[in-house]
Amino acid sequence: MRKLRLPSGDEIPVLGQGTWRMGEQAKQRGAEVKALQLGLDLGMTLIDTAEMYADGKSEEVVAEAMAGRRDQVYLVTKVLPSNASRKGVAAAAERSLKRLKTDRIDLYLLHWRGGEPLAETLAGFHDLLNAGKIRSYGVSNFDVNDMKEWLALKDGTEVQANQVLYNVATRGIDFDLVRWQAERGIPIMAYSPLAQGRLPKSGALKAVAARHDATVGQVMLAWCLRHKHVFAVPKTSRLEGVTENAAAADLLLTGADLAEIDRDFPPPNRAKPLEML
Repeated sequence: MRKLRLPSGDEIPVLGQGTWRMGEQAKQRGAEVKALQLGLDLGMTLIDTAEMYADGKSEEVVAEAMAGRRDQVYLVTKVLPSNASRKGVAAAAERSLKRLKTDRIDLYLLHWRGGEPLAETLAGFHDLLNAGKIRSYGVSNFDVNDMKEWLALKDGTEVQANQVLYNVATRGIDFDLVRWQAERGIPIMAYSPLAQGRLPKSGALKAVAARHDATVGQVMLAWCLRHKHVFAVPKTSRLEGVTENAAAADLLLTGADLAEIDRDFPPPNRAKPLEML
Protein backbone atom coordinates (compact mmCIF):
# COMPACT_ATOMS: atom_id res chain seq x y z
CA MET A 1 0.00 0.00 0.00
CA ARG A 2 1.38 3.42 -0.96
CA LYS A 3 1.94 5.78 1.95
CA LEU A 4 1.50 9.47 2.62
CA ARG A 5 3.50 11.34 5.24
CA LEU A 6 1.58 13.61 7.58
CA PRO A 7 3.16 16.84 8.91
CA SER A 8 3.85 14.97 12.18
CA GLY A 9 6.02 12.49 10.30
CA ASP A 10 3.54 9.64 10.66
CA GLU A 11 3.15 7.56 7.51
CA ILE A 12 -0.38 6.48 6.66
CA PRO A 13 -1.83 4.46 3.75
CA VAL A 14 -3.27 6.53 0.90
CA LEU A 15 -6.41 4.43 1.26
CA GLY A 16 -7.99 3.94 4.65
CA GLN A 17 -11.41 2.73 5.71
CA GLY A 18 -14.49 4.78 6.47
CA THR A 19 -17.19 3.65 8.90
CA TRP A 20 -20.10 6.04 8.40
CA ARG A 21 -23.38 4.14 9.02
CA MET A 22 -21.56 1.15 10.48
CA GLY A 23 -23.12 0.11 13.78
CA GLU A 24 -26.62 1.19 12.83
CA GLN A 25 -27.93 -2.37 12.40
CA ALA A 26 -26.94 -5.05 14.90
CA LYS A 27 -27.42 -7.82 12.33
CA GLN A 28 -24.74 -6.23 10.11
CA ARG A 29 -22.13 -5.95 12.84
CA GLY A 30 -20.37 -9.23 12.09
CA ALA A 31 -20.00 -8.36 8.40
CA GLU A 32 -18.78 -4.86 9.26
CA VAL A 33 -16.13 -6.18 11.64
CA LYS A 34 -14.90 -8.74 9.10
CA ALA A 35 -14.73 -6.07 6.37
CA LEU A 36 -12.59 -3.79 8.53
CA GLN A 37 -10.33 -6.69 9.52
CA LEU A 38 -9.82 -7.67 5.89
CA GLY A 39 -8.98 -4.07 5.10
CA LEU A 40 -6.30 -4.13 7.79
CA ASP A 41 -4.90 -7.33 6.28
CA LEU A 42 -4.72 -5.60 2.88
CA GLY A 43 -2.84 -2.57 4.18
CA MET A 44 -5.72 -0.14 4.71
CA THR A 45 -4.63 0.36 8.29
CA LEU A 46 -6.18 3.81 8.79
CA ILE A 47 -9.72 3.60 10.16
CA ASP A 48 -11.88 6.72 10.32
CA THR A 49 -14.88 6.92 12.63
CA ALA A 50 -16.72 9.52 14.74
CA GLU A 51 -18.70 9.83 17.94
CA MET A 52 -21.67 10.88 15.80
CA TYR A 53 -21.77 7.72 13.68
CA ALA A 54 -24.60 5.52 14.95
CA ASP A 55 -24.45 7.41 18.25
CA GLY A 56 -21.09 5.87 19.09
CA LYS A 57 -21.86 2.33 17.95
CA SER A 58 -19.56 2.80 14.95
CA GLU A 59 -16.68 3.29 17.37
CA GLU A 60 -17.69 0.04 19.08
CA VAL A 61 -17.55 -1.79 15.75
CA VAL A 62 -14.06 -0.39 15.21
CA ALA A 63 -13.03 -1.55 18.68
CA GLU A 64 -14.07 -5.10 17.85
CA ALA A 65 -12.33 -4.99 14.48
CA MET A 66 -8.99 -3.87 15.91
CA ALA A 67 -9.05 -6.07 19.02
CA GLY A 68 -5.61 -7.61 19.48
CA ARG A 69 -4.06 -5.49 16.74
CA ARG A 70 -4.41 -1.90 17.97
CA ASP A 71 -0.77 -1.11 17.20
CA GLN A 72 -1.38 -1.85 13.51
CA VAL A 73 -4.12 0.77 13.26
CA TYR A 74 -3.89 4.51 12.68
CA LEU A 75 -7.10 5.49 14.44
CA VAL A 76 -9.08 8.60 13.51
CA THR A 77 -12.24 9.76 15.24
CA LYS A 78 -14.12 13.04 15.47
CA VAL A 79 -15.72 15.26 18.07
CA LEU A 80 -19.08 16.90 17.42
CA PRO A 81 -19.11 20.72 17.35
CA SER A 82 -21.67 20.67 20.15
CA ASN A 83 -18.99 19.01 22.32
CA ALA A 84 -16.14 21.22 21.14
CA SER A 85 -15.67 23.51 24.15
CA ARG A 86 -12.40 23.03 26.01
CA LYS A 87 -13.99 20.85 28.68
CA GLY A 88 -16.41 19.27 26.23
CA VAL A 89 -13.58 18.03 24.01
CA ALA A 90 -11.95 16.27 26.96
CA ALA A 91 -15.19 14.59 28.00
CA ALA A 92 -16.05 13.54 24.43
CA ALA A 93 -12.59 12.06 23.93
CA GLU A 94 -12.93 10.01 27.12
CA ARG A 95 -16.22 8.59 25.90
CA SER A 96 -14.71 7.74 22.51
CA LEU A 97 -11.69 6.09 24.13
CA LYS A 98 -14.00 3.94 26.24
CA ARG A 99 -16.07 2.85 23.23
CA LEU A 100 -12.94 2.24 21.16
CA LYS A 101 -11.33 0.27 24.01
CA THR A 102 -8.00 2.01 23.57
CA ASP A 103 -5.79 4.40 25.49
CA ARG A 104 -5.12 6.84 22.64
CA ILE A 105 -6.53 8.32 19.45
CA ASP A 106 -3.97 8.85 16.67
CA LEU A 107 -5.80 11.72 14.99
CA TYR A 108 -8.69 13.61 16.60
CA LEU A 109 -10.76 15.86 14.34
CA LEU A 110 -13.33 18.59 14.89
CA HIS A 111 -16.19 17.13 12.81
CA TRP A 112 -17.35 20.50 11.50
CA ARG A 113 -17.35 24.06 12.68
CA GLY A 114 -20.05 24.98 15.18
CA GLY A 115 -20.69 27.69 17.73
CA GLU A 116 -17.72 27.09 20.03
CA PRO A 117 -14.70 29.35 19.45
CA LEU A 118 -11.99 27.52 17.54
CA ALA A 119 -9.46 28.60 20.16
CA GLU A 120 -11.45 26.69 22.81
CA THR A 121 -11.46 23.53 20.70
CA LEU A 122 -7.76 23.84 20.03
CA ALA A 123 -7.07 24.32 23.74
CA GLY A 124 -9.03 21.14 24.40
CA PHE A 125 -6.99 19.28 21.81
CA HIS A 126 -3.77 20.44 23.50
CA ASP A 127 -5.03 19.28 26.89
CA LEU A 128 -5.56 15.85 25.37
CA LEU A 129 -2.15 15.91 23.72
CA ASN A 130 -0.45 16.74 26.99
CA ALA A 131 -2.37 13.95 28.70
CA GLY A 132 -1.33 11.44 26.04
CA LYS A 133 -4.95 10.76 25.09
CA ILE A 134 -4.48 11.87 21.48
CA ARG A 135 -1.34 11.90 19.33
CA SER A 136 -2.40 14.65 16.91
CA TYR A 137 -5.37 16.71 15.81
CA GLY A 138 -7.06 18.10 12.73
CA VAL A 139 -10.33 19.41 11.34
CA SER A 140 -13.12 18.36 9.03
CA ASN A 141 -15.46 20.20 6.65
CA PHE A 142 -13.34 23.39 6.74
CA ASP A 143 -13.18 25.70 3.74
CA VAL A 144 -10.25 27.98 2.95
CA ASN A 145 -11.45 30.80 5.21
CA ASP A 146 -11.99 28.38 8.10
CA MET A 147 -8.51 26.99 7.58
CA LYS A 148 -6.97 30.45 7.55
CA GLU A 149 -8.67 31.23 10.85
CA TRP A 150 -7.50 27.95 12.37
CA LEU A 151 -3.89 28.42 11.25
CA ALA A 152 -3.84 31.90 12.75
CA LEU A 153 -4.40 30.44 16.22
CA LYS A 154 -1.52 29.59 18.53
CA ASP A 155 -0.32 26.09 17.53
CA GLY A 156 -2.96 25.98 14.80
CA THR A 157 -0.27 25.10 12.30
CA GLU A 158 0.04 21.68 13.94
CA VAL A 159 -3.13 20.63 12.12
CA GLN A 160 -2.54 17.28 10.41
CA ALA A 161 -5.41 17.07 7.93
CA ASN A 162 -8.76 18.46 6.83
CA GLN A 163 -11.37 15.84 6.03
CA VAL A 164 -13.78 16.97 3.32
CA LEU A 165 -16.27 15.58 0.83
CA TYR A 166 -14.44 14.86 -2.42
CA ASN A 167 -15.18 12.72 -5.46
CA VAL A 168 -15.42 13.16 -9.24
CA ALA A 169 -18.98 14.45 -8.98
CA THR A 170 -18.30 16.72 -5.98
CA ARG A 171 -15.07 18.53 -6.76
CA GLY A 172 -15.67 22.15 -5.82
CA ILE A 173 -12.54 22.10 -3.64
CA ASP A 174 -10.43 21.69 -6.78
CA PHE A 175 -10.86 25.42 -7.34
CA ASP A 176 -9.08 26.55 -4.18
CA LEU A 177 -8.83 24.28 -1.14
CA VAL A 178 -6.82 21.48 -2.76
CA ARG A 179 -4.13 23.87 -3.98
CA TRP A 180 -4.20 26.03 -0.84
CA GLN A 181 -3.59 23.06 1.45
CA ALA A 182 -0.95 21.56 -0.84
CA GLU A 183 1.03 24.80 -0.69
CA ARG A 184 1.03 24.55 3.11
CA GLY A 185 1.71 20.84 3.34
CA ILE A 186 -1.65 20.01 4.93
CA PRO A 187 -3.13 16.78 3.55
CA ILE A 188 -6.76 16.40 2.55
CA MET A 189 -8.70 13.35 3.71
CA ALA A 190 -11.41 12.61 1.13
CA TYR A 191 -14.63 11.21 2.55
CA SER A 192 -17.32 9.60 0.39
CA PRO A 193 -14.81 9.21 -2.48
CA LEU A 194 -17.21 6.64 -3.96
CA ALA A 195 -20.22 8.94 -3.62
CA GLN A 196 -21.72 6.63 -0.98
CA GLY A 197 -21.96 3.85 -3.53
CA ARG A 198 -24.06 5.91 -5.91
CA LEU A 199 -21.50 5.75 -8.69
CA PRO A 200 -22.20 8.39 -11.33
CA LYS A 201 -23.13 7.24 -14.80
CA SER A 202 -20.27 8.30 -17.01
CA GLY A 203 -18.97 7.10 -20.34
CA ALA A 204 -15.57 8.50 -19.44
CA LEU A 205 -15.30 6.55 -16.19
CA LYS A 206 -16.36 3.36 -17.96
CA ALA A 207 -13.86 3.89 -20.78
CA VAL A 208 -10.98 4.62 -18.41
CA ALA A 209 -11.90 1.61 -16.30
CA ALA A 210 -11.94 -0.64 -19.36
CA ARG A 211 -8.50 0.57 -20.47
CA HIS A 212 -7.03 -0.29 -17.08
CA ASP A 213 -9.01 -3.51 -16.56
CA ALA A 214 -10.45 -1.86 -13.47
CA THR A 215 -13.86 -0.99 -12.06
CA VAL A 216 -15.47 2.46 -12.09
CA GLY A 217 -15.07 2.58 -8.32
CA GLN A 218 -11.35 1.93 -8.58
CA VAL A 219 -11.03 4.72 -11.13
CA MET A 220 -12.88 7.09 -8.80
CA LEU A 221 -10.49 6.27 -5.96
CA ALA A 222 -7.44 6.61 -8.20
CA TRP A 223 -8.79 9.98 -9.34
CA CYS A 224 -8.83 11.24 -5.74
CA LEU A 225 -5.32 9.92 -5.19
CA ARG A 226 -3.92 11.71 -8.24
CA HIS A 227 -2.92 14.45 -5.79
CA LYS A 228 0.05 13.41 -3.68
CA HIS A 229 -1.34 15.12 -0.59
CA VAL A 230 -4.80 13.53 -0.75
CA PHE A 231 -5.77 10.29 0.96
CA ALA A 232 -9.21 8.70 0.97
CA VAL A 233 -11.41 6.68 3.31
CA PRO A 234 -13.92 4.66 1.28
CA LYS A 235 -16.49 2.68 3.25
CA THR A 236 -17.83 -0.77 2.46
CA SER A 237 -19.10 -3.74 4.42
CA ARG A 238 -18.65 -6.16 1.52
CA LEU A 239 -15.48 -8.26 1.51
CA GLU A 240 -15.25 -8.08 -2.28
CA GLY A 241 -15.63 -4.31 -2.02
CA VAL A 242 -12.76 -4.11 0.45
CA THR A 243 -10.49 -6.09 -1.89
CA GLU A 244 -11.52 -3.92 -4.83
CA ASN A 245 -10.84 -0.71 -2.91
CA ALA A 246 -7.41 -1.82 -1.74
CA ALA A 247 -6.31 -2.62 -5.29
CA ALA A 248 -7.17 0.91 -6.39
CA ALA A 249 -4.04 2.21 -4.65
CA ASP A 250 -1.98 0.65 -7.45
CA LEU A 251 -3.98 2.28 -10.24
CA LEU A 252 -2.23 5.31 -11.73
CA LEU A 253 -4.26 7.35 -14.19
CA THR A 254 -2.64 8.97 -17.20
CA GLY A 255 -3.00 12.57 -18.32
CA ALA A 256 -5.30 11.36 -21.08
CA ASP A 257 -7.44 9.50 -18.55
CA LEU A 258 -7.79 12.60 -16.39
CA ALA A 259 -8.65 14.80 -19.38
CA GLU A 260 -11.36 12.36 -20.42
CA ILE A 261 -12.83 12.36 -16.91
CA ASP A 262 -12.73 16.17 -16.87
CA ARG A 263 -14.98 16.23 -19.91
CA ASP A 264 -17.72 14.40 -18.00
CA PHE A 265 -16.98 16.12 -14.70
CA PRO A 266 -15.59 19.59 -15.49
CA PRO A 267 -13.33 21.18 -12.88
CA PRO A 268 -14.88 24.20 -11.13
CA ASN A 269 -14.19 27.60 -12.68
CA ARG A 270 -15.14 29.62 -9.60
CA ALA A 271 -15.22 29.32 -5.84
CA LYS A 272 -18.20 27.47 -4.42
CA PRO A 273 -19.49 26.96 -0.89
CA LEU A 274 -17.99 23.85 0.67
CA GLU A 275 -20.26 20.86 0.20
CA MET A 276 -20.71 18.41 3.05
CA LEU A 277 -22.88 15.45 4.01
